Amino acid sequence: MKITEHIANAKGRTLFSFELLPPLKGSSLQGIFNAIDPLMEFKPPFIDVTSSREDNAYKERGNGLLEKVTYRKRPGTVAVCAAIQHKYKVDTVPHLICGGFTKEETEYALIDLQFLGIDNVLVLRGDARKGDAGFIPTPGGHCYATDLLKQVTNMNEGIYLHEDQPSAYKTDFCIGVAAYPEKHFEAPNLKTDFKYLKQKIDGGANFIVTQMFFDNSKYKEFVTQCHENGINVPIIPGLKPITNLKQLVSLPKIFHIDIPEDLGDAIQACKNDNAVREVGIEWMINQCKELMEFGAPVLHFYTMGNAEPTKRIASALF
Repeated sequence: MKITEHIANAKGRTLFSFELLPPLKGSSLQGIFNAIDPLMEFKPPFIDVTSSREDNAYKERGNGLLEKVTYRKRPGTVAVCAAIQHKYKVDTVPHLICGGFTKEETEYALIDLQFLGIDNVLVLRGDARKGDAGFIPTPGGHCYATDLLKQVTNMNEGIYLHEDQPSAYKTDFCIGVAAYPEKHFEAPNLKTDFKYLKQKIDGGANFIVTQMFFDNSKYKEFVTQCHENGINVPIIPGLKPITNLKQLVSLPKIFHIDIPEDLGDAIQACKNDNAVREVGIEWMINQCKELMEFGAPVLHFYTMGNAEPTKRIASALF
């Protein structure tokens, strides 16, 4: 079932969902199942599975020279989605990214997803590789999420790469895109950010998932501005509780978000990470209650494979 259908069927009730990382290369699926099992009691209608591009490493070859080796730490997004749907009978949302994939590889992945009965995708540009100053497109791949979005919508219309005529065999993916209530760090201003987001919606995107945030006023203002800019698809807030002191620095640095002063002060007053976790969970519970009152269609949690904080939050809400 499509994400938009799940939201429509909820008739205004806020749903619960979460996101997972594929296991590290060589690991089994059991780690994924262990992260999912504690959260299934909250009846998530869908589960996201991330995708990551390749990284580069340099290995010595014994002659004083270094050889650049390209590798992917977490392959298997499509396979993980198929395993989750088979085991739990719940919809999955694989992430499609530009970096690390050619257009042909993307087409093959979409065909596989259609064969597997996966109805939804989240279209993203993806992050830069470690060591790169900025995002560098893969040769033969897409530069921007809007280009990747166009490929998916083309396939929904039966338009495939290297085919002269549209095919009678069309895909029917429900397409999500990312958005940033506090502005994408590469955008010069929010006006430009909304311009590109509107292009994605006009280009066929069906729903939005936001970057994490800790100040609900940012989300509320973002939703208001979306409506003012003619963006009226479901806007799903992305959420993650702070669970250790390091995240007070790492989350703003990596994700370019603000930590509210009250939350920052409360965390800095903690004597250990256990205390930080309690503060972070309590803040997120209150944040979620307010979002539910505001009418957020889904509370979407970035679990990073650790189900325990999300389970405690969901237990207080659902």
